[in-house]
Amino acid sequence: MQNKIELYCWACDFENSTGEGNLARLFIKKNFALGKYRIFTLNNIKILNYKYLSPLIGILFCWYFFIIRKKTVYLNYLPLWNFLLFIILPPKTIFGPITGGAYYKKKNVLRKFLFPFFYKISEFFLNLRNIKIYFSTELLKQYLNKTTIKRSSFNYVLNYYKKKNIQPKTIYFLIYYRTHKNKESFFPYNLIKILVQLNYKVHIVGDFLKNVLVVNHGKLNNNSINKLLSKTYFSIASEENIYSIFTMECINNSVKVLVDNQQKGKIKFFRKNFIILNLKNRFELNKLKDKNITF
Repeated sequence: MQNKIELYCWACDFENSTGEGNLARLFIKKNFALGKYRIFTLNNIKILNYKYLSPLIGILFCWYFFIIRKKTVYLNYLPLWNFLLFIILPPKTIFGPITGGAYYKKKNVLRKFLFPFFYKISEFFLNLRNIKIYFSTELLKQYLNKTTIKRSSFNYVLNYYKKKNIQPKTIYFLIYYRTHKNKESFFPYNLIKILVQLNYKVHIVGDFLKNVLVVNHGKLNNNSINKLLSKTYFSIASEENIYSIFTMECINNSVKVLVDNQQKGKIKFFRKNFIILNLKNRFELNKLKDKNITF
């Protein structure tokens, strides 16, 4: 006999190996008993899986189950700038970890000036709800008032930590690449060029990087990515979000994560897993060929 379903969950890409999908699975696993919930996604209902369409369908989904008096969880895509979600979703909806970045390149005027305004709208309506507020990182903390901070839990992504068995290492660099307007502006194209010139073999997972001198593995599931990471010495942290899901996967697999010395103030957890150096300095990068080097 199957366990009674107590919770209905909406997630945009629950089965995918994106950061959002991994975070959604982590939230469900840690907060709700196995077999006590049912996951719905765009894939479940055979509609085009498009992240900007999915929230609108998710709102309708949550209202339907609210009307028939069922508990609902809205997992992702859940950025703080999307204030419509926090206004329109039904009362008593449980929110998964809220995401969003606080670091934008100067040319991104929309994100730099409009997003903080959107954050405040979302914050106002979140505080009207009697719920626990979870944030995936603490990047957005600087935009929140003291009342919101007191009733919020930050750095949910750190729950992703799970030390794994160390495997023989054969890959020097494995880097996650995603074609996203904001994320691309932080991607270290020049650093990869330097690494290749220094005769490092660079492996890429995620979207295809147009560079004949790197090894593109493409979009892989979580198990395949972990198999590669278990064989990897080094990776690189994103300037946008040092504690991304991919960084946590690196830490789990004993991969040393490179951080530019200008970003060292962002390192607050798992310090021994990071190597701080000048990522523009060829001499320092070349020293990584001694895999046990310390900086």
